[in-house]
Amino acid sequence: MLRSLIATTLLCWAAAAGAQPIDTLKRIADTGTINLGHRESSVPFSYYDSRRQVVGYSHELMLRVLDAVKRDLQLPALTIKLVPVTPQNRLALVQNGAVDIECASTTHNAERARQVAFSVSIFKIGTRLMAARDAGIHDFPDLRGKRVAVTGATTSERLLRTFNEGIDRKFTIVVAKDHGESFALLESGRVDAFMMDDALLYGERAKAQEPERWVVVGTPMSSEVYGCMMRSGDRQFKRIVDDALREIMRSGEALRIYSKWFERPIPPRGLNLNWPASEALRELYRAPNDRPVD
Repeated sequence: MLRSLIATTLLCWAAAAGAQPIDTLKRIADTGTINLGHRESSVPFSYYDSRRQVVGYSHELMLRVLDAVKRDLQLPALTIKLVPVTPQNRLALVQNGAVDIECASTTHNAERARQVAFSVSIFKIGTRLMAARDAGIHDFPDLRGKRVAVTGATTSERLLRTFNEGIDRKFTIVVAKDHGESFALLESGRVDAFMMDDALLYGERAKAQEPERWVVVGTPMSSEVYGCMMRSGDRQFKRIVDDALREIMRSGEALRIYSKWFERPIPPRGLNLNWPASEALRELYRAPNDRPVD
């Protein structure tokens, strides 16, 4: 009886400990450090320039959010720790606290929202294809019998596999570790097409040796939104992040940041994506929300 009582008491203590609210702001204040997750090759969202400095549309938004965190904590000299993440480990690093916030090119969907929290959305995209201009690939049905690259652990990989299962003549899917490797497979001729979010495809095209050789084609297989990831359960931290992003969007600052990265020359090669903001993105800026795509 005593053993049973002790065991029950220990379980209650464990449950209570596990139920303690997550306080990211307290951890940041106690350590004087904030851990920002970034990508290495998600052009033009979050990537390294020629000097190995992290730059990009999403990264710039995250730095603006950081200003709001500094004001809230009254810590103007807050130390920034930049943590590189991959599609394979980004959710885990947020969940275990190694990353306080990740702003890059992570799709907000219902499955991921069960694992982490998302900010209001920061971008809208469609999943399409990139291929050589003379490859004869204009839409997804043209992939039959071809080799197609896709970055692993992305929603594009899941969509591509589902599509392949539903057609009679299959194509070969080649999974790469990141977007840079996916495009390298295409540029070297080892695959015939590369499927990914259209904005990322334009970003990879901007890094190409011969940008004019590559075209983004196809009816979008899905429409998705990107958001910044945080640990689940920390309402105070999410509120600060969301409020900062809403202010940036509604003030017109987000559109100016967009123009900098999508309508002007960007590093590392000074190429211009020449991609004006869509009406869907402008509407998101006017009325920010944190709804997932499914």
